[in-house]
Amino acid sequence: MQIDAKFDFNQFYSGKVNDLKPNTQKSWRSVKIFLISYNGFMENKLKINGGKKLFGSVTVEGAKNAILPILAGVVLCDGEITLENCVDISDVRCMREILSTMNICTHADGSTLYINTKEIKNEKITHELTQKVRASIFMLGALLARFRSANIAFPGGCKIGARPIDIHLKAFKALGVKIVEKHGYIYCNGQDLKAGTIVFEFPSVGATESLMMCACLTEGTTRLYGVAKEPEIVCLQDFLNKMGAKISGAGTDCIEIEGVKSLHGGTFEVISDRIVAGTYLLAVATCGGDVTIEKVVPKHNDALLSFLRQTACQIDILNDKIRLRADERLLSIDKIQTLPYPFFPTDLQPQMMTLQSVSEGVCTMAENIFENRFALVPELDKMGANIVVKTRTAVIYGVPKLYGADVSASDLRAGAALVIAGMKAEGYTTISNVHYIDRGYEKIEEKYLSLGADIKRI
Repeated sequence: MQIDAKFDFNQFYSGKVNDLKPNTQKSWRSVKIFLISYNGFMENKLKINGGKKLFGSVTVEGAKNAILPILAGVVLCDGEITLENCVDISDVRCMREILSTMNICTHADGSTLYINTKEIKNEKITHELTQKVRASIFMLGALLARFRSANIAFPGGCKIGARPIDIHLKAFKALGVKIVEKHGYIYCNGQDLKAGTIVFEFPSVGATESLMMCACLTEGTTRLYGVAKEPEIVCLQDFLNKMGAKISGAGTDCIEIEGVKSLHGGTFEVISDRIVAGTYLLAVATCGGDVTIEKVVPKHNDALLSFLRQTACQIDILNDKIRLRADERLLSIDKIQTLPYPFFPTDLQPQMMTLQSVSEGVCTMAENIFENRFALVPELDKMGANIVVKTRTAVIYGVPKLYGADVSASDLRAGAALVIAGMKAEGYTTISNVHYIDRGYEKIEEKYLSLGADIKRI
């Protein structure tokens, strides 16, 4: 493939192609796919000179795990949608690219995303698109509701363990959807889609959100029992209701959806990202310092804050701000286990592992959600950590120091944890596979640089 040397790759790769009209986007898509898939073509690294404490304040952006299902939810709407407090990360750009294949125009202006669905059409979502972002699975429920059919390749995402979509598919079948899985695609016929009652065998966040969207435009009342209770699910309910849906119960064990004929456009503000907020809190606890995390919902991180209060750090909460001070080496937390919300989240387990690796004492950490969450351990071991893993439990023996090393991110949250480890370590740390980190953190090096860290992208 011949590529014009004058072409501005950085501007193109930043996602600005999504601001073009759909027919113009198509002419560039093959180039973009080439750039993304070519191994190492645009790969960069983070280089950190560790040992510096963090001071100042940092503002949390909109929640990745709220924005992604909402971007699927716009498929249900007829009109123009304005999403405020959005974040410019690669997962969001990939979802916008999927929307563009459906003739949905999106345009970003800072943290505001403008969406027009007036010319929407039902298109197969291909393997090359679904492999970039696991949230593509949300499109199944939205497309079934809007068009009564959906064809989508099996989704990709971080390799943190088995994340089967059988809960989604079993629930769709219970509502009358005919499903065929063939050649890596899921073919869904929803001509007989009907309201019903679904009892989940596990509180799956994705399945809960998919079924909420699927039932929105289905005549009758659908009840979902044993659902997930995450704040992002409440956010999706609030978004859909503002666009004309009739949903209640999000955040509890049962969600009830009364089907309506159509949804309209409107303006909606996305909640702040509790995992990003938690990552900053754990970074300050690990590195030491005095930082105020702004624009947060403190109760969304109650489980994390409860653990942090068991250490020697000081925490103050005022409305939408959390201030954390850590002046000395913290004490280990005896036992930690990941569980569905409102308990300690799996998405903060790697960052917490980094903190425990330099805390005084021994911590036993059990991972109950994803079996491959401990891929971080070998990288921390390179930096001097002392962690013993047996199946899905890690025993972390705190060490006084970590040392800089060349490490590699295996997934989004492991990458965020390695950034924290690098900022704590003595000497230089280089982190590769930064594209994983960019899936969930907007310009992470600039945020930490503003707090006094010595970090840059190379």
